[in-house]
Amino acid sequence: MPDHNYFANLIWQIADLLRGPYRPPQYERVMLPMTVLRRFDCVLAPTKAEVLAEHEKRKGGRLEGDALDKKLSEKAGQRFHNHSPLDFEKLKGDPDNIEKHLVSYIKGFSANVRGIFEFFEFENEIERMREANILYLVVSKLCDVDLHPSTVPNEQMGLIFENLIRRFNELANETAGDHFTPREVIRLMVNVLFINDDKLLATAGTVRKLLDPACGTGGMLAEAQNYLREHHGEARLFVYGQDYNKRAFATAASDMLMKQVDHNGGGDNVRFGDSFTDDQFAAETFDYLLTNPPFGVDWKKQLNEIKKEHDQRGFDGRFGAGLPRVNDGSLLFLQHMISKFEPVRPAEHKHGSRLAIVFSGSPLFTGGAGSGESDIRKWIIENDWLEAIIALPEQMFYNTGIGTYVWILTNRKEKRRKGEIQLLDAREFYVPMHRSLGDKRRKIGEKEDGRDQIAEIVQIYGRFSDGDTSKIFDNADFGYTRVTVERPLRLRYQMTTEDKTRFLDGCPHLLDDVQAIDKALGREPQRDWNAVWTRIEDLLHERKSRWKAPEQKLFRGIFTQRDPDAKPVTKGSRDEDYEPDTDLRDFENVPLKDDIDAYFEREVRPHMPDAWMDRSKDKVGYEINFNRHFYRHTPPRPLEEIDADLKQAEEEIMRLLREVTT
Repeated sequence: MPDHNYFANLIWQIADLLRGPYRPPQYERVMLPMTVLRRFDCVLAPTKAEVLAEHEKRKGGRLEGDALDKKLSEKAGQRFHNHSPLDFEKLKGDPDNIEKHLVSYIKGFSANVRGIFEFFEFENEIERMREANILYLVVSKLCDVDLHPSTVPNEQMGLIFENLIRRFNELANETAGDHFTPREVIRLMVNVLFINDDKLLATAGTVRKLLDPACGTGGMLAEAQNYLREHHGEARLFVYGQDYNKRAFATAASDMLMKQVDHNGGGDNVRFGDSFTDDQFAAETFDYLLTNPPFGVDWKKQLNEIKKEHDQRGFDGRFGAGLPRVNDGSLLFLQHMISKFEPVRPAEHKHGSRLAIVFSGSPLFTGGAGSGESDIRKWIIENDWLEAIIALPEQMFYNTGIGTYVWILTNRKEKRRKGEIQLLDAREFYVPMHRSLGDKRRKIGEKEDGRDQIAEIVQIYGRFSDGDTSKIFDNADFGYTRVTVERPLRLRYQMTTEDKTRFLDGCPHLLDDVQAIDKALGREPQRDWNAVWTRIEDLLHERKSRWKAPEQKLFRGIFTQRDPDAKPVTKGSRDEDYEPDTDLRDFENVPLKDDIDAYFEREVRPHMPDAWMDRSKDKVGYEINFNRHFYRHTPPRPLEEIDADLKQAEEEIMRLLREVTT
């Protein structure tokens, strides 16, 4: 049986018919809805006659609207139907009117499918293809592609969509990692998400809910349900998703209609809208949350609404912990998902939530203490929600080769994991792909690749012990106090003619006072500003002259310079307190587990004997430096080996040069 690559290539060849009227980055506008339409056509073919007969029978009767839709869908044996007498084969029978027939055919679907094609905005593309005289050709070619479930099972169909969307994204240079996630990464995430729930899911009649707030084309939702069918057939998992990309949403919604997806209600499990500003699942909670939000995408368009929620609602809203910098909304997705955690109340059959999310490296450490990112990490870790972080191999995603990390969060940690966080380094758990797919050159090996690396990673995760690829830390190990270290301001006083002129330009009314100061103190440099200012104050007192604070500040600013050999400047009359030199201000990140005073005496005092700490400015921050904990020292090669390689390279260069000249 041909695999998904065969069908994806076939559809891609048909897409090439669009060249001219469409630029390659625009192929997606036609080929995604056309592929969905052909799949619907094949799925409904076996029951088409029965649906048409039932529709004819019910015509003009009492049933209409949703009730009629439901009845006809039952006849179709699906969650949707088409009561038009047309199908792809019949569409080919009237080339001159194919655009009218195709629109009529689409309008013959049940309301849920018609809504999907409205999001595809497909009627615009039908008219465009008609004007370019390619509509009939595309329809007739696609009619030859058999997408019936007996030929292309649901999982294979999902891979066809994935393959096509990857190619479309490459042409359009879409945001890295947008729309979908490699299947083996999803399988790893799902395995870890359900790792401790065998007993819970084995209970007869168990019903659980899962949400993906950036569901793209729905791959994560489908994979989660596949896992439960394989491992816990007696449990039911209702999956829900939201996405703001119209075509991705339409693809996901159509895919969910065709797959064996458990529905809680009318089947509107996948909903359209921006999760940040148009939360389609507001006030709902979920047992599981799973997503791969776009990496490094800014949230400027949503800034006002998100900031308003943060400022006005605080922790009663979704973003109370903090706001990350506007060029990366990853941690906003995480806060949004945490707001949907189910509380832990076993007596009420509420068992808490587990969450898995894919991030780039940025959310691990971006932002110092007091920043939005650090405050979000602080809130998560101090609430003991962060269970583990798994580092994935590089070159795993189709549109980016960067390193990625799976974060696992829960409000129901196992007893042995409470107060601790596991870091798992799976960066070497991969097999090279025989053929690269965009930037994806590696995959995590599954059973068919000789090594079941997903199982290996899950086993390491479950063992929860220290080793080469797994390390266990206390929550506090990732926290630190940002301490402000001050050093005294040291000023040298000296009056010069140029500086005198500058000062009098600003304060000409103080001419007599400045002349008196010049005469009394002279023009030699003096390195004790405290003594200098005391003499000036005495002199001004004798002259019965009172300077305003801005005049005093200007005088010091013009007639003094920083000098490391000068005496420290005291605060007022308190000799034990010095003015800090803001140019010398420094900061120390003191681990939370360290005694700050002892750390200061050990790490700072030996290098800066005159320094002190301003503890009023302390800030607690959190960061997760993954590489520091898994650093592997590679010893340098012996010089003899390097010399030998260089000599060999020189000989090869000389040989090639001789070949060129002879």
